[in-house]
Amino acid sequence: MSALEPDTLDELIADCAGIPAALTERRADLPAPRVAAEWVVDDTCHAQVADLDDYV
Repeated sequence: MSALEPDTLDELIADCAGIPAALTERRADLPAPRVAAEWVVDDTCHAQVADLDDYV
């Protein structure tokens, strides 16, 4: 393992705590996460599995 890689969770947390604020502040510049469209089962989708019990 490289000397730069943390060996424990505590070392990883300490490494993350050392990230400069200038890098973490850039997150405000990112676009807001997109909201996924609601998933709806229509008649076509339902018809594809309507007889599934006959095959299983």
